[in-house]
Amino acid sequence: MTTAHLSDASAPAPPPFQVRPLSDALGAELIGLDLSAPMSDEIFESVRDAWHRHLVILLRDQHLTEDEQVRFAERFGPISMSTRGHFQSKNPAIMLISNIREDGKQIGALPDGEMHFHTDQCHQERPAMATMLYSIEVPSVGGNTLFANAYTAYETLPAALKQKIEGRKALNAYDYDAAATTRGTKPREGVPAYWHPIVRTHPATGRKALFVNRLMTVAIEGLSDEEGGEILNTLFDHQEQRTFVYEHVWRPKDVLVWDNRCTLHARTDFSDKERRLMRRVAIKGEKPI
Repeated sequence: MTTAHLSDASAPAPPPFQVRPLSDALGAELIGLDLSAPMSDEIFESVRDAWHRHLVILLRDQHLTEDEQVRFAERFGPISMSTRGHFQSKNPAIMLISNIREDGKQIGALPDGEMHFHTDQCHQERPAMATMLYSIEVPSVGGNTLFANAYTAYETLPAALKQKIEGRKALNAYDYDAAATTRGTKPREGVPAYWHPIVRTHPATGRKALFVNRLMTVAIEGLSDEEGGEILNTLFDHQEQRTFVYEHVWRPKDVLVWDNRCTLHARTDFSDKERRLMRRVAIKGEKPI
């Protein structure tokens, strides 16, 4: 009498990657994926599901050409082409973020110092849905990226403040020099600006997120500059609490993808004597509702 053995084909397939949470606030590292290789639709759906659950995903030790980086970004949606032609890489979908100067000229955008919390392209009618950043050179200390959970920020607001901002819009202006210090309903002439809901609903998850930020939100519709500015500062202080934040310390060959519809991000300061070089790809989004 012989004993039957289960065939290998009947064993459950191993998961395509591991998910390791990065913090209590948000973020997860996906372990076991090579983004330079083709990825099946089934595996990508698992990646997107993890992204929706954790808001920010990290993949370390990725060796990507420009085309491979763009190919992965396109799985999330159409690319938002950079309008800063002189900071583009060879691939027009990629913008360089760098403090490196060649022949006295910057090779990348956003070169130096810290940046306040913000969401990418919120001054446009259709802000970026997602942003992918790939690290090539990083300073030994600083230049970290902070991510804040905008879902939690909204959900933990006092009921009275939720009611105060319900249905209101805020003005977001691309004016880095003035926005964080000068609030008002009229941004400087020629500055790109757009009114968006203060609270937006994520189209994939159905969750509500706070959609204002210290760097670019300058006014609240229907309120005086004084009252609107006071509420905005309260919202900024609330959403930037460390309990809502994950701080990412970069290593070379890191890939981060974050959801601009439910996160904010900021950058810590770093020495201008150390080189920093990143490749950025932005994915087009929908009009916030």
